Amino acid sequence: MTTRPPVSTTDPLTTPSGTSSEGSGLQAGLKNRHLSMIAIGGVIGAGLFVGSGSGIAAAGPGILISYALVGVLVVLVMRMLGEMAAANPTSGSFSAYADRALGRWAGFTIGWLYWFFWVVVLAVEATAGAKILAGWIPAVPQWGWALIVMIVLTATNLASVSSYGEFEFWFAGIKVVAIAAFIVIGGLAIFGLLPGSDHPDSGFSNLTAHGGFLPNGAGAILTGVLMVVFSFMGSEIVTLAAGETADPQAAVTKATNSVIWRIAVFYLGSILIVVSLLRWDDPAILKDGSYVAALSSIGIPHAGQIMNAIVLTSVLSCLNSGLYTASRMAFSLGRRSDAPASFGQTTGRGVPRAAILASVVFGFVAVAFNYLWPDTVFQFLLNSSGAIALFVWLVICFSQLRMRKILQQEAPDKLIVRMWLYPYLTWATIAVITFVLGYMLTDTAEGGGRDQVLLSTLVAVGVVAVALVRDRLGRNRSHDAVTPS
Repeated sequence: MTTRPPVSTTDPLTTPSGTSSEGSGLQAGLKNRHLSMIAIGGVIGAGLFVGSGSGIAAAGPGILISYALVGVLVVLVMRMLGEMAAANPTSGSFSAYADRALGRWAGFTIGWLYWFFWVVVLAVEATAGAKILAGWIPAVPQWGWALIVMIVLTATNLASVSSYGEFEFWFAGIKVVAIAAFIVIGGLAIFGLLPGSDHPDSGFSNLTAHGGFLPNGAGAILTGVLMVVFSFMGSEIVTLAAGETADPQAAVTKATNSVIWRIAVFYLGSILIVVSLLRWDDPAILKDGSYVAALSSIGIPHAGQIMNAIVLTSVLSCLNSGLYTASRMAFSLGRRSDAPASFGQTTGRGVPRAAILASVVFGFVAVAFNYLWPDTVFQFLLNSSGAIALFVWLVICFSQLRMRKILQQEAPDKLIVRMWLYPYLTWATIAVITFVLGYMLTDTAEGGGRDQVLLSTLVAVGVVAVALVRDRLGRNRSHDAVTPS
Protein backbone atom coordinates (compact mmCIF):
# COMPACT_ATOMS: atom_id res chain seq x y z
CA MET A 1 0.00 0.00 0.00
CA THR A 2 1.35 3.40 -0.99
CA THR A 3 1.53 6.03 1.73
CA ARG A 4 0.43 9.47 0.64
CA PRO A 5 2.75 12.36 1.41
CA PRO A 6 1.48 14.84 4.00
CA VAL A 7 -0.50 17.82 2.83
CA SER A 8 1.82 20.74 2.17
CA THR A 9 0.93 24.05 3.74
CA THR A 10 2.62 26.10 1.02
CA ASP A 11 3.20 25.81 -2.67
CA PRO A 12 6.45 23.89 -3.10
CA LEU A 13 6.71 25.23 -6.62
CA THR A 14 6.90 28.85 -5.55
CA THR A 15 9.91 30.62 -4.16
CA PRO A 16 9.88 33.91 -2.27
CA SER A 17 10.09 37.08 -4.29
CA GLY A 18 13.63 38.09 -4.95
CA THR A 19 15.17 34.68 -5.58
CA SER A 20 17.06 34.61 -8.81
CA SER A 21 18.71 31.23 -9.28
CA GLU A 22 18.05 29.60 -12.64
CA GLY A 23 15.23 27.09 -12.34
CA SER A 24 14.57 27.87 -8.67
CA GLY A 25 10.82 28.05 -9.20
CA LEU A 26 8.00 30.55 -9.65
CA GLN A 27 8.22 33.83 -7.77
CA ALA A 28 5.66 35.81 -5.80
CA GLY A 29 5.47 38.56 -8.40
CA LEU A 30 1.71 39.19 -8.32
CA LYS A 31 0.46 41.92 -6.02
CA ASN A 32 -2.85 41.88 -4.19
CA ARG A 33 -4.36 44.38 -6.64
CA HIS A 34 -3.32 42.12 -9.54
CA LEU A 35 -4.98 39.05 -8.08
CA SER A 36 -8.08 40.98 -7.03
CA MET A 37 -8.62 42.18 -10.59
CA ILE A 38 -7.77 38.76 -12.03
CA ALA A 39 -10.43 37.30 -9.71
CA ILE A 40 -13.02 39.88 -10.74
CA GLY A 41 -12.21 39.87 -14.45
CA GLY A 42 -11.78 36.11 -14.65
CA VAL A 43 -15.53 35.57 -14.82
CA ILE A 44 -15.99 38.18 -17.56
CA GLY A 45 -15.09 36.62 -20.87
CA ALA A 46 -15.64 37.95 -24.38
CA GLY A 47 -18.40 35.34 -24.59
CA LEU A 48 -20.56 37.47 -22.30
CA PHE A 49 -20.46 40.39 -24.73
CA VAL A 50 -20.56 38.38 -27.95
CA GLY A 51 -22.54 35.23 -27.19
CA SER A 52 -25.32 36.42 -24.89
CA GLY A 53 -27.52 37.49 -27.83
CA SER A 54 -28.00 33.90 -29.00
CA GLY A 55 -29.01 32.83 -25.50
CA ILE A 56 -31.56 35.64 -25.22
CA ALA A 57 -33.03 34.76 -28.63
CA ALA A 58 -33.36 31.11 -27.60
CA ALA A 59 -34.75 31.45 -24.08
CA GLY A 60 -36.19 34.98 -23.96
CA PRO A 61 -36.06 36.68 -20.53
CA GLY A 62 -35.79 33.16 -19.09
CA ILE A 63 -32.11 33.32 -20.02
CA LEU A 64 -31.74 34.93 -16.60
CA ILE A 65 -32.60 31.56 -15.06
CA SER A 66 -30.02 29.89 -17.33
CA TYR A 67 -27.33 32.31 -16.17
CA ALA A 68 -28.42 31.91 -12.55
CA LEU A 69 -28.27 28.10 -12.73
CA VAL A 70 -24.81 28.09 -14.29
CA GLY A 71 -23.75 30.82 -11.85
CA VAL A 72 -24.78 28.66 -8.88
CA LEU A 73 -22.87 25.75 -10.42
CA VAL A 74 -19.72 27.86 -10.78
CA VAL A 75 -20.05 29.18 -7.21
CA LEU A 76 -20.23 25.61 -5.87
CA VAL A 77 -17.30 24.40 -7.97
CA MET A 78 -15.23 27.42 -6.97
CA ARG A 79 -16.07 26.79 -3.32
CA MET A 80 -14.75 23.24 -3.63
CA LEU A 81 -11.64 24.41 -5.45
CA GLY A 82 -11.17 27.20 -2.92
CA GLU A 83 -11.25 24.67 -0.08
CA MET A 84 -8.39 22.70 -1.63
CA ALA A 85 -6.45 25.73 -2.86
CA ALA A 86 -6.56 27.57 0.47
CA ALA A 87 -5.20 24.47 2.19
CA ASN A 88 -2.46 23.90 -0.37
CA PRO A 89 -1.91 26.69 -2.94
CA THR A 90 -0.06 25.34 -5.97
CA SER A 91 0.48 26.35 -9.58
CA GLY A 92 -1.05 23.04 -10.69
CA SER A 93 -4.31 23.75 -8.82
CA PHE A 94 -6.99 21.13 -9.54
CA SER A 95 -4.57 18.98 -11.61
CA ALA A 96 -2.25 18.64 -8.60
CA TYR A 97 -5.21 17.93 -6.30
CA ALA A 98 -6.57 15.29 -8.69
CA ASP A 99 -3.09 13.74 -8.77
CA ARG A 100 -3.14 13.33 -5.00
CA ALA A 101 -6.82 12.58 -4.47
CA LEU A 102 -7.72 10.38 -7.44
CA GLY A 103 -4.41 9.07 -8.73
CA ARG A 104 -1.51 9.98 -10.98
CA TRP A 105 -3.58 9.24 -14.10
CA ALA A 106 -6.23 11.81 -13.10
CA GLY A 107 -3.78 14.64 -12.52
CA PHE A 108 -1.98 13.86 -15.77
CA THR A 109 -5.21 13.66 -17.76
CA ILE A 110 -6.99 16.76 -16.51
CA GLY A 111 -3.77 18.79 -16.60
CA TRP A 112 -3.14 18.06 -20.28
CA LEU A 113 -6.82 18.46 -21.22
CA TYR A 114 -6.90 21.86 -19.51
CA TRP A 115 -3.70 22.89 -21.30
CA PHE A 116 -5.24 21.76 -24.61
CA PHE A 117 -8.40 23.75 -23.91
CA TRP A 118 -6.53 27.00 -23.36
CA VAL A 119 -4.14 26.72 -26.30
CA VAL A 120 -7.17 26.25 -28.57
CA VAL A 121 -8.73 29.31 -26.91
CA LEU A 122 -5.57 31.24 -27.84
CA ALA A 123 -6.35 30.66 -31.52
CA VAL A 124 -10.03 31.58 -31.13
CA GLU A 125 -9.31 34.81 -29.28
CA ALA A 126 -6.38 35.81 -31.50
CA THR A 127 -8.63 35.47 -34.55
CA ALA A 128 -11.47 37.40 -32.89
CA GLY A 129 -9.13 40.23 -31.92
CA ALA A 130 -7.58 40.28 -35.38
CA LYS A 131 -11.01 40.72 -37.00
CA ILE A 132 -11.69 43.83 -34.92
CA LEU A 133 -8.24 45.31 -35.53
CA ALA A 134 -8.41 44.59 -39.27
CA GLY A 135 -11.73 46.44 -39.38
CA TRP A 136 -10.07 49.49 -37.86
CA ILE A 137 -6.79 49.28 -39.81
CA PRO A 138 -7.42 47.20 -42.95
CA ALA A 139 -3.92 47.92 -44.31
CA VAL A 140 -2.67 45.10 -42.08
CA PRO A 141 -4.18 41.72 -43.06
CA GLN A 142 -6.17 39.82 -40.48
CA TRP A 143 -3.54 37.09 -40.10
CA GLY A 144 -0.95 39.81 -39.54
CA TRP A 145 -2.93 41.24 -36.64
CA ALA A 146 -3.32 37.75 -35.14
CA LEU A 147 0.45 37.32 -35.37
CA ILE A 148 1.14 40.72 -33.81
CA VAL A 149 -1.26 40.12 -30.92
CA MET A 150 0.22 36.70 -30.15
CA ILE A 151 3.81 38.01 -30.26
CA VAL A 152 3.08 41.00 -27.99
CA LEU A 153 1.35 38.93 -25.32
CA THR A 154 3.98 36.20 -25.53
CA ALA A 155 6.65 38.83 -24.85
CA THR A 156 4.62 40.09 -21.90
CA ASN A 157 4.40 36.65 -20.34
CA LEU A 158 8.08 35.94 -20.99
CA ALA A 159 9.18 39.16 -19.27
CA SER A 160 7.91 38.36 -15.76
CA VAL A 161 4.79 37.34 -13.89
CA SER A 162 4.40 40.94 -12.74
CA SER A 163 4.18 42.02 -16.41
CA TYR A 164 1.34 39.55 -16.93
CA GLY A 165 -0.30 40.80 -13.73
CA GLU A 166 -0.01 44.44 -14.77
CA PHE A 167 -1.45 43.86 -18.22
CA GLU A 168 -4.29 41.78 -16.80
CA PHE A 169 -4.97 44.39 -14.12
CA TRP A 170 -5.69 47.02 -16.77
CA PHE A 171 -7.46 44.67 -19.18
CA ALA A 172 -9.74 43.35 -16.45
CA GLY A 173 -10.18 46.85 -15.05
CA ILE A 174 -11.54 48.12 -18.38
CA LYS A 175 -14.00 45.20 -18.54
CA VAL A 176 -15.19 45.82 -15.00
CA VAL A 177 -15.62 49.57 -15.53
CA ALA A 178 -17.42 48.95 -18.84
CA ILE A 179 -19.97 46.56 -17.35
CA ALA A 180 -20.47 48.72 -14.27
CA ALA A 181 -21.10 51.76 -16.52
CA PHE A 182 -23.46 49.71 -18.68
CA ILE A 183 -25.49 48.65 -15.62
CA VAL A 184 -25.66 52.20 -14.25
CA ILE A 185 -26.55 53.83 -17.59
CA GLY A 186 -29.03 51.11 -18.47
CA GLY A 187 -30.63 51.27 -15.01
CA LEU A 188 -31.08 55.04 -15.30
CA ALA A 189 -32.69 54.58 -18.72
CA ILE A 190 -35.08 51.91 -17.43
CA PHE A 191 -36.29 54.22 -14.67
CA GLY A 192 -36.47 57.23 -17.04
CA LEU A 193 -33.66 59.08 -15.29
CA LEU A 194 -31.10 59.15 -18.12
CA PRO A 195 -30.87 62.67 -19.63
CA GLY A 196 -31.52 62.69 -23.35
CA SER A 197 -32.86 59.15 -23.43
CA ASP A 198 -36.32 58.71 -24.91
CA HIS A 199 -37.05 55.01 -25.04
CA PRO A 200 -40.66 54.42 -23.96
CA ASP A 201 -40.52 50.69 -24.75
CA SER A 202 -37.89 49.99 -22.07
CA GLY A 203 -38.78 48.80 -18.63
CA PHE A 204 -39.22 45.68 -16.53
CA SER A 205 -42.47 45.00 -18.37
CA ASN A 206 -40.30 43.60 -21.18
CA LEU A 207 -39.63 40.62 -18.92
CA THR A 208 -43.21 39.36 -19.33
CA ALA A 209 -44.97 41.44 -22.02
CA HIS A 210 -43.89 39.60 -25.17
CA GLY A 211 -45.00 36.01 -24.81
CA GLY A 212 -44.26 35.75 -21.11
CA PHE A 213 -41.07 35.22 -19.13
CA LEU A 214 -40.55 31.87 -20.90
CA PRO A 215 -41.87 32.54 -24.42
CA ASN A 216 -40.27 29.40 -25.84
CA GLY A 217 -41.20 27.13 -22.94
CA ALA A 218 -39.34 25.89 -19.87
CA GLY A 219 -37.14 23.62 -21.98
CA ALA A 220 -35.48 26.70 -23.45
CA ILE A 221 -33.83 27.27 -20.06
CA LEU A 222 -31.70 24.16 -20.60
CA THR A 223 -30.92 25.28 -24.14
CA GLY A 224 -29.78 28.57 -22.64
CA VAL A 225 -27.62 26.71 -20.11
CA LEU A 226 -25.73 25.02 -22.94
CA MET A 227 -25.20 28.37 -24.64
CA VAL A 228 -23.87 30.22 -21.59
CA VAL A 229 -22.02 27.57 -19.57
CA PHE A 230 -18.71 27.99 -21.38
CA SER A 231 -18.69 31.78 -20.98
CA PHE A 232 -17.97 31.14 -17.29
CA MET A 233 -14.77 29.20 -17.92
CA GLY A 234 -11.83 31.07 -16.42
CA SER A 235 -13.08 31.53 -12.86
CA GLU A 236 -10.53 28.95 -11.70
CA ILE A 237 -7.53 30.93 -13.02
CA VAL A 238 -7.23 32.79 -9.73
CA THR A 239 -6.33 29.55 -7.92
CA LEU A 240 -3.43 28.96 -10.31
CA ALA A 241 -2.24 32.55 -10.01
CA ALA A 242 -2.48 32.58 -6.21
CA GLY A 243 0.69 30.51 -5.96
CA GLU A 244 2.65 33.51 -7.27
CA THR A 245 1.48 35.92 -4.57
CA ALA A 246 3.04 36.75 -1.23
CA ASP A 247 0.08 35.32 0.74
CA PRO A 248 -1.58 32.60 -1.38
CA GLN A 249 -3.99 31.37 1.29
CA ALA A 250 -5.44 34.81 1.95
CA ALA A 251 -5.69 35.51 -1.79
CA VAL A 252 -7.56 32.28 -2.51
CA THR A 253 -9.90 32.77 0.44
CA LYS A 254 -10.78 36.30 -0.64
CA ALA A 255 -11.33 35.32 -4.27
CA THR A 256 -13.50 32.33 -3.35
CA ASN A 257 -15.69 34.33 -0.99
CA SER A 258 -16.29 37.06 -3.58
CA VAL A 259 -17.31 34.84 -6.51
CA ILE A 260 -21.03 35.06 -5.63
CA TRP A 261 -21.35 38.84 -5.96
CA ARG A 262 -19.10 38.89 -9.02
CA ILE A 263 -21.39 36.55 -10.92
CA ALA A 264 -24.55 38.21 -9.59
CA VAL A 265 -23.47 41.72 -10.61
CA PHE A 266 -21.57 41.19 -13.84
CA TYR A 267 -23.60 38.41 -15.41
CA LEU A 268 -27.11 38.54 -13.98
CA GLY A 269 -27.07 42.31 -13.51
CA SER A 270 -25.98 43.17 -17.04
CA ILE A 271 -28.25 40.60 -18.73
CA LEU A 272 -31.20 41.89 -16.69
CA ILE A 273 -30.49 45.36 -18.07
CA VAL A 274 -30.42 44.04 -21.65
CA VAL A 275 -33.74 42.16 -21.47
CA SER A 276 -35.36 45.11 -19.69
CA LEU A 277 -34.22 47.70 -22.22
CA LEU A 278 -35.24 45.59 -25.22
CA ARG A 279 -37.92 43.05 -25.99
CA TRP A 280 -36.25 39.65 -26.17
CA ASP A 281 -37.17 39.09 -29.85
CA ASP A 282 -35.81 42.41 -31.09
CA PRO A 283 -33.88 41.56 -34.32
CA ALA A 284 -31.07 43.92 -33.27
CA ILE A 285 -30.05 41.56 -30.44
CA LEU A 286 -28.81 38.97 -32.93
CA LYS A 287 -27.86 41.41 -35.68
CA ASP A 288 -25.77 43.84 -33.61
CA GLY A 289 -25.20 41.93 -30.39
CA SER A 290 -27.16 42.27 -27.15
CA TYR A 291 -25.04 45.00 -25.52
CA VAL A 292 -24.69 47.10 -28.68
CA ALA A 293 -28.43 46.82 -29.32
CA ALA A 294 -29.20 47.87 -25.75
CA LEU A 295 -26.90 50.90 -25.89
CA SER A 296 -28.18 51.93 -29.31
CA SER A 297 -31.79 51.73 -28.11
CA ILE A 298 -31.19 54.47 -25.55
CA GLY A 299 -29.35 56.75 -27.94
CA ILE A 300 -25.72 56.11 -26.97
CA PRO A 301 -23.74 57.35 -30.01
CA HIS A 302 -21.16 55.03 -31.62
CA ALA A 303 -22.35 52.12 -29.46
CA GLY A 304 -20.96 49.57 -31.92
CA GLN A 305 -17.44 50.99 -31.88
CA ILE A 306 -17.51 51.39 -28.11
CA MET A 307 -18.43 47.73 -27.68
CA ASN A 308 -15.83 46.67 -30.25
CA ALA A 309 -13.18 48.36 -28.12
CA ILE A 310 -14.48 46.63 -24.99
CA VAL A 311 -14.69 43.25 -26.74
CA LEU A 312 -11.13 43.72 -28.01
CA THR A 313 -10.01 44.37 -24.44
CA SER A 314 -11.82 41.19 -23.31
CA VAL A 315 -10.18 39.23 -26.11
CA LEU A 316 -6.71 40.48 -25.18
CA SER A 317 -7.43 39.73 -21.53
CA CYS A 318 -8.52 36.20 -22.40
CA LEU A 319 -5.43 35.71 -24.58
CA ASN A 320 -3.16 37.02 -21.84
CA SER A 321 -4.71 34.83 -19.17
CA GLY A 322 -5.00 31.83 -21.49
CA LEU A 323 -1.29 31.86 -22.21
CA TYR A 324 -0.48 32.37 -18.54
CA THR A 325 -2.82 29.56 -17.49
CA ALA A 326 -1.63 27.07 -20.11
CA SER A 327 2.02 27.74 -19.27
CA ARG A 328 1.50 27.35 -15.51
CA MET A 329 -0.33 24.09 -16.00
CA ALA A 330 2.50 22.89 -18.27
CA PHE A 331 5.00 24.03 -15.61
CA SER A 332 3.21 22.02 -12.94
CA LEU A 333 3.06 18.95 -15.19
CA GLY A 334 6.80 19.32 -15.82
CA ARG A 335 7.52 19.52 -12.09
CA ARG A 336 5.52 16.32 -11.56
CA SER A 337 7.35 14.52 -14.40
CA ASP A 338 4.14 14.41 -16.43
CA ALA A 339 5.63 16.67 -19.11
CA PRO A 340 9.16 17.32 -20.42
CA ALA A 341 11.45 18.33 -17.56
CA SER A 342 12.25 21.64 -19.30
CA PHE A 343 8.64 22.72 -18.74
CA GLY A 344 9.28 22.70 -14.99
CA GLN A 345 12.33 24.99 -15.19
CA THR A 346 12.25 28.75 -14.74
CA THR A 347 14.46 31.68 -15.63
CA GLY A 348 16.07 33.98 -13.11
CA ARG A 349 12.86 36.04 -13.18
CA GLY A 350 10.82 33.03 -12.16
CA VAL A 351 9.31 32.61 -15.64
CA PRO A 352 8.71 29.08 -17.04
CA ARG A 353 10.10 29.98 -20.47
CA ALA A 354 9.88 26.54 -22.08
CA ALA A 355 6.30 26.05 -20.87
CA ILE A 356 5.27 29.45 -22.28
CA LEU A 357 6.96 28.87 -25.65
CA ALA A 358 5.49 25.37 -26.01
CA SER A 359 2.02 26.72 -25.29
CA VAL A 360 2.32 29.63 -27.70
CA VAL A 361 3.77 27.44 -30.47
CA PHE A 362 0.67 25.24 -30.34
CA GLY A 363 -1.40 28.43 -30.28
CA PHE A 364 0.35 29.68 -33.44
CA VAL A 365 -0.27 26.33 -35.14
CA ALA A 366 -3.96 26.48 -34.16
CA VAL A 367 -4.21 30.03 -35.56
CA ALA A 368 -2.75 28.74 -38.85
CA PHE A 369 -5.33 25.94 -38.87
CA ASN A 370 -8.06 28.52 -38.34
CA TYR A 371 -7.02 30.36 -41.50
CA LEU A 372 -6.12 27.32 -43.64
CA TRP A 373 -8.75 24.74 -42.65
CA PRO A 374 -11.39 26.54 -40.56
CA ASP A 375 -14.20 24.06 -41.31
CA THR A 376 -12.21 20.84 -40.90
CA VAL A 377 -9.08 20.72 -38.75
CA PHE A 378 -9.85 23.78 -36.65
CA GLN A 379 -13.49 22.79 -36.21
CA PHE A 380 -12.25 19.44 -34.90
CA LEU A 381 -10.02 21.24 -32.39
CA LEU A 382 -12.95 23.38 -31.24
CA ASN A 383 -15.32 20.45 -30.84
CA SER A 384 -12.74 18.23 -29.16
CA SER A 385 -12.10 20.89 -26.51
CA GLY A 386 -15.73 22.01 -26.17
CA ALA A 387 -16.75 19.87 -23.18
CA ILE A 388 -13.43 20.01 -21.33
CA ALA A 389 -14.68 22.79 -19.05
CA LEU A 390 -17.33 20.44 -17.68
CA PHE A 391 -14.80 17.62 -17.35
CA VAL A 392 -12.58 19.94 -15.29
CA TRP A 393 -15.49 20.82 -13.00
CA LEU A 394 -16.32 17.13 -12.51
CA VAL A 395 -12.73 16.34 -11.58
CA ILE A 396 -12.71 19.22 -9.08
CA CYS A 397 -15.84 17.78 -7.46
CA PHE A 398 -14.48 14.25 -7.15
CA SER A 399 -11.11 15.53 -5.95
CA GLN A 400 -12.75 17.59 -3.22
CA LEU A 401 -14.69 14.56 -1.94
CA ARG A 402 -11.40 12.74 -1.38
CA MET A 403 -9.24 15.71 -0.36
CA ARG A 404 -11.63 16.75 2.41
CA LYS A 405 -11.07 13.37 4.09
CA ILE A 406 -7.31 13.61 3.64
CA LEU A 407 -7.21 17.14 5.07
CA GLN A 408 -9.42 16.21 8.02
CA GLN A 409 -7.04 13.37 8.87
CA GLU A 410 -3.70 15.07 8.24
CA ALA A 411 -4.15 18.85 8.54
CA PRO A 412 -7.60 19.92 9.76
CA ASP A 413 -6.26 23.37 10.66
CA LYS A 414 -5.73 24.02 6.94
CA LEU A 415 -9.47 23.85 6.19
CA ILE A 416 -9.78 27.63 6.10
CA VAL A 417 -12.44 27.52 3.38
CA ARG A 418 -15.05 24.77 3.65
CA MET A 419 -17.51 23.49 1.07
CA TRP A 420 -21.08 24.04 2.23
CA LEU A 421 -23.17 20.99 3.26
CA TYR A 422 -20.36 18.56 2.46
CA PRO A 423 -20.72 16.00 0.90
CA TYR A 424 -24.35 16.52 -0.19
CA LEU A 425 -23.83 19.68 -2.25
CA THR A 426 -20.76 18.16 -3.86
CA TRP A 427 -22.73 15.13 -5.01
CA ALA A 428 -25.59 17.39 -6.15
CA THR A 429 -23.13 19.41 -8.24
CA ILE A 430 -21.75 16.21 -9.79
CA ALA A 431 -25.31 15.18 -10.68
CA VAL A 432 -26.08 18.54 -12.32
CA ILE A 433 -22.86 18.58 -14.38
CA THR A 434 -23.51 14.99 -15.48
CA PHE A 435 -27.05 15.97 -16.48
CA VAL A 436 -25.76 18.91 -18.54
CA LEU A 437 -23.31 16.62 -20.34
CA GLY A 438 -26.13 14.18 -21.02
CA TYR A 439 -28.41 16.95 -22.27
CA MET A 440 -25.67 18.12 -24.62
CA LEU A 441 -25.92 14.74 -26.35
CA THR A 442 -29.43 15.70 -27.47
CA ASP A 443 -28.04 18.67 -29.44
CA THR A 444 -27.47 17.04 -32.81
CA ALA A 445 -26.65 20.18 -34.81
CA GLU A 446 -23.32 20.15 -36.64
CA GLY A 447 -20.67 21.31 -34.19
CA GLY A 448 -23.29 21.24 -31.43
CA GLY A 449 -23.37 19.66 -28.01
CA ARG A 450 -23.27 16.04 -29.15
CA ASP A 451 -20.18 16.57 -31.32
CA GLN A 452 -18.45 18.43 -28.50
CA VAL A 453 -19.17 15.77 -25.85
CA LEU A 454 -18.26 12.82 -28.07
CA LEU A 455 -15.05 14.34 -29.46
CA SER A 456 -13.96 15.75 -26.09
CA THR A 457 -14.60 12.32 -24.54
CA LEU A 458 -12.57 10.68 -27.32
CA VAL A 459 -9.64 13.01 -26.64
CA ALA A 460 -10.00 12.46 -22.88
CA VAL A 461 -10.01 8.67 -23.29
CA GLY A 462 -6.86 8.94 -25.40
CA VAL A 463 -5.08 11.00 -22.73
CA VAL A 464 -6.24 8.60 -19.99
CA ALA A 465 -4.84 5.69 -22.02
CA VAL A 466 -1.47 7.46 -22.29
CA ALA A 467 -1.53 8.14 -18.54
CA LEU A 468 -2.27 4.51 -17.68
CA VAL A 469 0.43 3.21 -20.03
CA ARG A 470 2.97 5.62 -18.50
CA ASP A 471 1.93 4.54 -15.02
CA ARG A 472 2.29 0.86 -15.94
CA LEU A 473 5.70 1.40 -17.54
CA GLY A 474 6.83 3.39 -14.52
CA ARG A 475 5.81 0.58 -12.15
CA ASN A 476 7.57 -1.98 -14.33
CA ARG A 477 10.78 0.08 -14.27
CA SER A 478 10.53 0.43 -10.50
CA HIS A 479 9.97 -3.31 -10.17
CA ASP A 480 12.96 -4.10 -12.39
CA ALA A 481 15.12 -1.71 -10.38
CA VAL A 482 14.44 -3.49 -7.10
CA THR A 483 14.39 -7.09 -8.42
CA PRO A 484 17.72 -8.91 -7.78
CA SER A 485 19.51 -10.00 -10.93
